[in-house]
Amino acid sequence: MSYIYPITKTVKSDFNGTLEITWYNGKKHLNSKNANYSYGSLQRILKFGLKKINLKPVSSVLILGLGGGSVIETLRKDFKYQKHITAVDIDPVIIEIAAGEYNHKSSSQLEIICADALAFVQKNKTQFDLIIIDLFIDLHVPKPFLELLFWQDVLKSKSTNGIILFNASLEKSRSQALQSIIEFLKSKVYNVKVYDKVKGTNTVVITESL
Repeated sequence: MSYIYPITKTVKSDFNGTLEITWYNGKKHLNSKNANYSYGSLQRILKFGLKKINLKPVSSVLILGLGGGSVIETLRKDFKYQKHITAVDIDPVIIEIAAGEYNHKSSSQLEIICADALAFVQKNKTQFDLIIIDLFIDLHVPKPFLELLFWQDVLKSKSTNGIILFNASLEKSRSQALQSIIEFLKSKVYNVKVYDKVKGTNTVVITESL
């Protein structure tokens, strides 16, 4: 039926407002009021970024911003990545949706943590080979994640040769805050690649050690 017309149910979240789970063309999408959270354009944008990364030496992944877990599906199915993934999301409703609708549940190879990403990286003592940052509330990256204090903690969570993939912005042009982050990362002697208007919308930033 979803090939004829979309089938939608709504779920209320204290953090993300009204979320929509929509069957469309045989696939289940997770959307906020104005943005795709998982299994639509977002999945294609993060897949674009992952194609730019050599995943062979990556033995651990940290995902900040779980959504419905589409990036987990992309890593497992499209890139055959079977090593450990840790995913963090502040919203218990999102975590329930990821488990109930998309079958992403904690296991020996996947740890899902309900926590504020800001607090998580402040306290975290584990280093990861790949950190994927996808922290949106509807169309916007919350301000704390565009401040250098957060990024200083992110770098502490990155292994020596680790990589950061940042789904950075939906804005038409780079904000001063995003430009400051890019310059900060370059100052730490990282190779920083910036891809504007990926799939016609998002800015994606990839950071690797030189």
